[in-house]
Amino acid sequence: MLMVKESAGFLKGYLQDLGMGEFWTAMAMRLVLAFVFHRTRMSCSFAAGAIASEPVHRSQLTRYLARSRWKKMNINDPLRNKLLELESRKGAFIVLVDGTLVGQSGKLTENTYSTGNRSKRPRKKGSRYNKYKRAPRSCHQFIFCLVITPSGHRIPYYLPHYTKEYCQAHGITPMSTTRSGAKLVEQLDLPPKAEVYVIGDTAFDSQEFHKVCEKKGFHWINPVNSSRVFAGQHGERPQVRTRLKDWNSLSLKSVKIHMSTSEYASYRRLSRWRIGSKMKPRIYYAYKETRDVHSVGSVQLVYSTTKKNLAKATPDDVKILMTNAKHLSLGQIIDLYSLRWQIELFFKELKSRLGFDHYSFKRFSEVEGWVTLALTTVLFLETTRAKQMTRRDLTKEQRQWWSMQRLHGLSEAFIQTTESNELKYISDRLKTRGGIAKLKRWLHNTSPTEYRAAA
Repeated sequence: MLMVKESAGFLKGYLQDLGMGEFWTAMAMRLVLAFVFHRTRMSCSFAAGAIASEPVHRSQLTRYLARSRWKKMNINDPLRNKLLELESRKGAFIVLVDGTLVGQSGKLTENTYSTGNRSKRPRKKGSRYNKYKRAPRSCHQFIFCLVITPSGHRIPYYLPHYTKEYCQAHGITPMSTTRSGAKLVEQLDLPPKAEVYVIGDTAFDSQEFHKVCEKKGFHWINPVNSSRVFAGQHGERPQVRTRLKDWNSLSLKSVKIHMSTSEYASYRRLSRWRIGSKMKPRIYYAYKETRDVHSVGSVQLVYSTTKKNLAKATPDDVKILMTNAKHLSLGQIIDLYSLRWQIELFFKELKSRLGFDHYSFKRFSEVEGWVTLALTTVLFLETTRAKQMTRRDLTKEQRQWWSMQRLHGLSEAFIQTTESNELKYISDRLKTRGGIAKLKRWLHNTSPTEYRAAA
């Protein structure tokens, strides 16, 4: 929590690029500060008092999030472009596509659905807990696209998943997870002629997704869907997995990947505890071949496992990767696909550090505003890191520190800077009678209106 918004002057100037008025910018600033500063549970109540000298009621923030302008204005697009402009290194752009779920327990919460994979724990007969009834658990789903630049900057995009009932009620065209991922990739505005690799899981192994990637000139890598078959005449198309039956006859090669020194190490942002000669490499035993796959065409297939001397290979033991990037070596394909874990770490940071999943709203329009400003917070922290990396006065140790920081470290750095600025601001005010009177008014305003002592 800050006393005055002047303590976070850089954030205030950054949010002015959103193109909103002073009131709207101030409301967005409260939420961004709350995402960064919260220590327990993130909520609108906490965000309402994020600027202690200018508190607002939590209902104002809730109404602010529900405004339709979040859908009409892509407020984060200028911030993404600003971050892309700070990219100075040459190299490949990694695009990671995946979905994440946020659990909701309210029966009246809009746009929720049940995953259907939660089994109830059997209870003993006569247990006293049988008389208690609990609300069924459901969730919201969001499809994310995380772009990692050659310098390691992370640029997030997202689309919400709408249920059939919500689409019918609001006149929205429903989209599958695959279609949402394809739409996100299609909307990417990356530098022309950039080398781009799109990486997803089996949910994005579809003809629609591959066509969008090839239309944009992007390479794609994903695990093979279990139904994939080789090209051939109808009735004579063996499944790609049938190659596992000939596992012992395949000429496997061992591939060692050191996460801190590999070709794509800069995309991982490893901490200093995971860098060094003592860190053991990951060893894969893999086989690569170029084949024609039905409905896909000529692609590279990679069969890889971490288990040595498999007597009999099963789908659980071996990962089968497919890519249209025929110029990549066996080690490069495995190394690139290992970067897919970065989006899982991104989800973990969103939820554990920023409190992305702490919301509790009935209307889904408020949820969309919440998610939009959570990504605004991410873009702000990433831009802070990018600007620090361009400074020429940094020492080697300082540059290395900034290069490996994720959302937690960037948030802590911002908190320390703003707290230092605030102490200086308060110290300057204490030097004059007018400044002391102003501080008294600010302290008076920090209490909710109903609890303020009469003047």
